[in-house]
Amino acid sequence: MRAMARKETEKHGVLYLVLHREFFDAIASGTKKTEYRADTPYWRTRLENRTYSEIVFRNGYAKDAPVICVEWLGVRRRNGEFAIRLGEVKSIKNYRHSKR
Repeated sequence: MRAMARKETEKHGVLYLVLHREFFDAIASGTKKTEYRADTPYWRTRLENRTYSEIVFRNGYAKDAPVICVEWLGVRRRNGEFAIRLGEVKSIKNYRHSKR
């Protein structure tokens, strides 16, 4: 599928997302290259016609929660979902890989 049109694209700095541990671990290890969000009015507002420099993923809401900063490669619509394409991991803080 083609990437969403970039005409009249709003530029934003950082997209902040919170993840469950299993998905956080997969991004940290480099095995997960796409994050999915439902095609809802909320996510349309945050993702359509926008571009970000990076995505900051948090594993929970605690002050010292693990954080990963990942390069933003764009977003596509697929099967009623937004597919956010992830680039290289720029930094990881407060993270210890789980042994599950």
